[in-house]
Amino acid sequence: MEKELLFEAKKLSKHFGPTIALDEVDFKVYRGQITGLIGENGSGKSTITSIAAGMQPATSGEMFFKGQAHKPSTMIEGAKAGIGMIVQEQGTVSGISVAQNIFLGEEGRFKRAGLISKRKMNAEARKVLDNIRFYDVNPAAPIDSLNMQDRKLVEIAKVMYGNPEMLVVDETTTALSQAGREIIYDIMRRMRDDNKAVVFISHDLEELIEICDTLTVLRDGKLITTLNKDEMNEDVIKRHMVGREMSEHYYREDYGEKISDEVVLKAESITTGTGMLMDFSMELHKGEILGIGGLSHCGMHELGRALFGEEKILEGKVTDVKTGDKITSPRCALLHGYGYVSKNRDTEALVLTASIKDNILAAGYDKVQKGPFLLPKDAKNYVNKQKDALSIKCASINQDVQYLSGGNKQKVVFGKWVGRDCDILILDCPTRGVDIGVKAAMYDLIDKMRKEGKSIVMISEELTELIGMSDRLLILKDGSLAGEFMRSKELSENDIINVMI
Repeated sequence: MEKELLFEAKKLSKHFGPTIALDEVDFKVYRGQITGLIGENGSGKSTITSIAAGMQPATSGEMFFKGQAHKPSTMIEGAKAGIGMIVQEQGTVSGISVAQNIFLGEEGRFKRAGLISKRKMNAEARKVLDNIRFYDVNPAAPIDSLNMQDRKLVEIAKVMYGNPEMLVVDETTTALSQAGREIIYDIMRRMRDDNKAVVFISHDLEELIEICDTLTVLRDGKLITTLNKDEMNEDVIKRHMVGREMSEHYYREDYGEKISDEVVLKAESITTGTGMLMDFSMELHKGEILGIGGLSHCGMHELGRALFGEEKILEGKVTDVKTGDKITSPRCALLHGYGYVSKNRDTEALVLTASIKDNILAAGYDKVQKGPFLLPKDAKNYVNKQKDALSIKCASINQDVQYLSGGNKQKVVFGKWVGRDCDILILDCPTRGVDIGVKAAMYDLIDKMRKEGKSIVMISEELTELIGMSDRLLILKDGSLAGEFMRSKELSENDIINVMI
């Protein structure tokens, strides 16, 4: 049976100054299908869906939804038309409850005698959360008490409350654990079964092949091809994405190198204020990539923050071995030559409304100052050096970071710390939400820094990444060390999973 066309874009273009983000793209979405969108960072995936949802206008072209001309000027208009979008960035509002986030702007429906009934709002929020099968949260809880994943699930509940006919899922699964991913996979499948539609953007090829019915590939703002289920193959998809054959050798290929005996950083019996780390100890050696992994809520992300002085330590200490000084704050870590790439890129690592230049300079002002004065020429050269070295795609270094693709945002974060020439780097999910080309470039950069004698703590939720890049790998479980593995050709995911669970 022929599928019914739900959404269509005709010759859709979007220009940001001299940058062409979309170049006369034709794109169709049918009812009863999960349509995948893939492409390298900056290929136009988020641009086309954000225009469809009303987040931004097109420069030219037409859109049609349910057979009618579609030109929403806001996301509220897009949602009223029937298009819901779950964005990459954090979409919840701090300072209010879970229920208030879900019904933001619609509080009036719970008013009686001029007062809002929080009891009724919480009861209705419970139904909304149960509908997406997210049972483990209290609707009355402050949103700020939730971790990043649970806040994302609240955001998903809010979007689904609007009962969209077309749901856009933009890179959302990268922020979720496997349990969280299963919730959103279930939502997408139910949408398809209800003869609605989903547009799913992801860099995870296995995920796309498993979930999607069709897959559209974009490259440099142009639509390259649309593949049916039986045509989806990782090598074919990669070739369409980058326009060339991709080597499988993303990771290091060296084995048997001896780790230096010199210890540069120590965590001794640390217990954090969040309770996620309990009496945890570790050492980092000079020129070592120390991998840190585990299941969601194992304490690995809190460890990264503790090593950089971001997480409150109740007992124990983090010591810079060279000086013997305790690391007690981010400023202290910075002064000792540490850098930190946060997992929560858009809320902790970047100022989205600031320029590329200001974001990169944020960690490097002392490199371009003379006394109290900032030297404009030196500052410009400092930033341009990182832009060129990391191949950051942008109109200029004065462009706001919020308008960059996910991969280029991540490059800006790296540029902050690479520019400082940090001796110790703490990388928390450094390749989350970036395409295969950017991943390969980042792995090369990380390995280059290792060879230069830099010491790297690499926290990741991807076992293949940890196995491929680490000299030594620590697996955490319930805030404690569950296993330690040395770099080896024979090390497998199953070996690690056995101690993770």
